[in-house]
Amino acid sequence: MSAARIASTGRGARSRGQAVVRSISESPQLPEIARPTFPIRVVDIREHGAKPGQDCTRAIADAIKSAVSQGGGRVLIPEGNWLTGPIHLASNIDLHLSRGATLRFSDDPDRYLPAVFVRWAGQECYNYSPLIYARGCTDVGITGNGKVLGNGMRWWAWQKAEQASSQRLYKMALQQTPAEQRVFGNTEYPLRPQFIQFIDCQNILLEDFAIEEAGPFWSVHTAYCHNVLMRRLHINTPTGPNSNGIVIDSTRNVLIESCELNTKDDCISLKSGLNEDGWRVNRPTENVTVRRVRCTGGDGAISFGSEMSGGIRNVRVHDCTCEGVRVGIRMKAARGRGGVVEDVEIRDIAMGVINGDAIHITTEYSTFVSPDGRPPVFRNILIKNITCKQSQAAARMIGLADSALQNVSLEHLKMMCKEGLFCTAGNGIRLIDLEITPSVGPILNVIDSQEVLISGVNGSHEEAVFLDLRGRRTRNIRLCGEERVGQVRPAVVLGVDVPHDAVMHE
Repeated sequence: MSAARIASTGRGARSRGQAVVRSISESPQLPEIARPTFPIRVVDIREHGAKPGQDCTRAIADAIKSAVSQGGGRVLIPEGNWLTGPIHLASNIDLHLSRGATLRFSDDPDRYLPAVFVRWAGQECYNYSPLIYARGCTDVGITGNGKVLGNGMRWWAWQKAEQASSQRLYKMALQQTPAEQRVFGNTEYPLRPQFIQFIDCQNILLEDFAIEEAGPFWSVHTAYCHNVLMRRLHINTPTGPNSNGIVIDSTRNVLIESCELNTKDDCISLKSGLNEDGWRVNRPTENVTVRRVRCTGGDGAISFGSEMSGGIRNVRVHDCTCEGVRVGIRMKAARGRGGVVEDVEIRDIAMGVINGDAIHITTEYSTFVSPDGRPPVFRNILIKNITCKQSQAAARMIGLADSALQNVSLEHLKMMCKEGLFCTAGNGIRLIDLEITPSVGPILNVIDSQEVLISGVNGSHEEAVFLDLRGRRTRNIRLCGEERVGQVRPAVVLGVDVPHDAVMHE
C-alpha cells in the first residue's frame, strides 16, 4: 500500500463521469393525513355486562356490535382493570381507553381461534387472531389515555419452534400455495400473533394510548392500509422477542408523530413483503412521515426492511431523538429481496449513546437469503443534520457488486465514534460537511465505490488517516476544498488494487 498527498488534477477531471444525485425535493410531495371522524355516540362496555376483573370479551364484542348497528361511534373502556380475549374492530368504531383504564389480554392461544387472514413477517397466511384485529375497515381507531397489556410471555416460548413454521410458510409461498391454504393457528406449526394488526383498512387513528407490556409478536402492525395517523403513542416493550413497536407494511399515506418507544426489537419499521410473496402482492410502503419521535431502547430506532420486496418510497423522517438503541438509522436487506428503497430523506436527528452504528445500510442481512436471487436496491437517499454523542461506527454502508448503493448523500453530520465511516459498493456517494471523530482507524473508508464526492470533512486526531481507499472498482473519488481538512493529516491510503488515478483533488 502507498500513502500520498493527492495532487490537483484540475476541474477537467469531472468529465470522467459523475453520478447525478437527484434532489429529494424533486420527489412527490407527501399528502396531508386527515384525522378520521367518528359518529358522536358512546357505547359503554358496562352496558353490555362488563365487570372489572372479569373476562369481558363478550361484552366488548356486543358493545362493538351495538355501535355498528347504530352507525358507529365510540366504544368506551372505562377506568378500571379489564380482562379480555381477542377484540375485532369494525368500520366507524373508535375503541376508546379512558384515563385509568387497563385492558389486559388472555394468553390462552385457543381463545384466538378461528384463524384469520394476516400478513405474518412479510407473507400471507391464516393464523391466530391478533389481540386487536381489524380487516377491511374504514374509519377505525384506538384512542384515549388508557393502556393495554399484551401478556405475551407464554407465547414467547414458541420462538424456537417458530423457525420451522416460518420455513414451512416460506416454502408454501415458493410453491405459490394460495393464502387460503396456508393455514396455521395450531401448536404443531406455531406462529405468534401480532398484538394489534390492521389489514386492508383505510382512515386509521391510533392516538394517546400506551402499550405497557409486550404482546406475543409485533406491537402495532398495519398491512395494505391507506391513510394512517399515529400520534402520542407510548410503547414500552423492552422484553420479549420480536417486540417491534410500530410496523408499517405495504401501507400508503402515513403520519407518525410525537410518539415514545422503548422496545427490544426495532422501534419503527417500514416493510413491504418478503421475497416471492412480496413480489406477488407488489404493494409498496409509500408516502410516510415520521416526526418528533423519541426512541430510548431497541434494535433500531428507524428501520427499513428487511422485508422490503414490494418497495419503500417517499419517506421523510425528521426532528427525532434516540438513545440506547443498537442502531440509530437502519436499512437492511439481502440478495433475494429484489425490492427498491428510494426517495428517502432523514434529517435533524439527535442521537445520544448508540450501542452499535449510528447509520447502518446493508445488503447483507442474513435472514431468508437467496444467493442467486434478485438483489435489493437502495437509491436516492439523503441523510442530513445528524448528531451522535457515541457509536461504534459513524456510518456503515454496504452495497452489492451488481447492485451498488446509488445516490446516497450524507450531509452535516457530527459524530463521536469508535470507527469512522465505511462505504462498500457505492455509486454516486456524497459526503458533505461531516465532522467525524473516530478513536481508531481512518476517518473515511471507501471500498469498491465510484463517483464519490468528499467536501468539508473534518476530524480531530492529527495522526488519523483521512481516507483509506481499497478495491479495484474504486474510481472517480473527488476531494473538494482545501488540502488540509480540519486537523486531519490529509493522507490518503491507496490499496494495492486501487488505480493511482482514482482520486481527483479539485
